[in-house]
Amino acid sequence: MTETRNDTVFGMILRGEIPADIVYEDELAVGFRDIDPQAEVHVLIIPRRRINSLGHAGQEDRDLLGHLLNVCAQVAAQEGIAESGYRVVTNIGRDGGQSVDHLHFHVLGGRSLSWPPG
Repeated sequence: MTETRNDTVFGMILRGEIPADIVYEDELAVGFRDIDPQAEVHVLIIPRRRINSLGHAGQEDRDLLGHLLNVCAQVAAQEGIAESGYRVVTNIGRDGGQSVDHLHFHVLGGRSLSWPPG
């Protein structure tokens, strides 16, 4: 289910109401550095159109989801972590650690990442 209102912190970033260190943007997605990085490289990739989480995405979002994952790979290459390895994470719901109700992918790298993540 796609939401039309976007009153989240990500909506404010998309509207330019609060600053962000943007490293990628196109007509469908924006990538910016996380303000509380958990790795040397920590970039958030969000769709311009609000979807609350991966659990809210529908069949109509299939192409957008594929695009977002491609953007994650592009950003990893751009940030110089594609060769050494990186992690792409999305959190869903409170127990999954989601803190902003706007679908986002974390691109993490630049150090060895342990498993399980926590």
